[in-house]
Amino acid sequence: MLNVGVIGAGHLGKIHLRLLNQSEHYNLIGFYDSNSVYAQEVSKEFDYPIFSSIDDLIAQADVIDIVTPTLSHFETAKKVIEAGMHVFIEKPITNTVKEAEELVQLAKKHQVKGQVGHVERFNPAFQAVTKMIDKPMFIEAHRLAEFNPRGTDVPVVLDLMIHDIDAILSVVKSNVKKINASGVSVISETPDICNARIEFENGCVANLTASRISLKQMRKARFFQKDAYISVDFLEKKCEVVKMKDAPESPGDFDMILQNAEGIKKQIYFDNPEVEENNAILEELETFADAINNNTTPRVTLEQGTKALQVAKQIIESFSN
Repeated sequence: MLNVGVIGAGHLGKIHLRLLNQSEHYNLIGFYDSNSVYAQEVSKEFDYPIFSSIDDLIAQADVIDIVTPTLSHFETAKKVIEAGMHVFIEKPITNTVKEAEELVQLAKKHQVKGQVGHVERFNPAFQAVTKMIDKPMFIEAHRLAEFNPRGTDVPVVLDLMIHDIDAILSVVKSNVKKINASGVSVISETPDICNARIEFENGCVANLTASRISLKQMRKARFFQKDAYISVDFLEKKCEVVKMKDAPESPGDFDMILQNAEGIKKQIYFDNPEVEENNAILEELETFADAINNNTTPRVTLEQGTKALQVAKQIIESFSN
């Protein structure tokens, strides 16, 4: 078991603390939070050991889990990495791409592993179809949320859309060619609604929409590729796979057959994989422990977290263009 300490005990930090405390991969040694009064309340309520400084926590840990506001990610992670400890960082990896790139280099220098908390990669519906997504050419993603003042310190791109950016980058094996986007600030100082069109060098196009002032919640993505349509409902944890193949010479009564203008017949059939229930946050934390113990590559590397941030920043920059 790896000795793990958590920095940041807010809403998400408390979830991480609870799961790490339950995990058979980790030994939770305690946490640190900059708000000492609040930290005492959390420690008293849940009986987690509290540390008075980040340095004391790092000194006793093998792994540090950073669940603080984005603005503090870089300085905190830098301190952890320079101390030679492995680091898990909640998304987005840092506030700027330059900071993220520096963390990547620091991790290589100090030979430590890092993982970024892009939790939708571990969503059971997405995991069920990931291997079926092969050279998608058009992707559509919608991530709508009801208003919550907790995330309004950053644009909706960094708050919500970055989940879909990372998921899309993980299945489109091509560099970004061009980005067009528009954003609207409705209630916050930063954009609350955004639409982005990402064009990749291989011809794939992704159309992403994110809103944090919606009347209903939605987290869906659709992938269109040659001979297949794949949809993922991240919220309901459901997926649907519709495939096409050459029609049999003698179709059955219930076979769905389409014929184009050239007379070519195709059969439509459903190939829906089983969605295995999981706790995505627990799984992302435990796969990181496996990567450390087995000396393998983490599922969401610091480099991948940097790439997602890079694309998110390009989207934000295109608002003013």
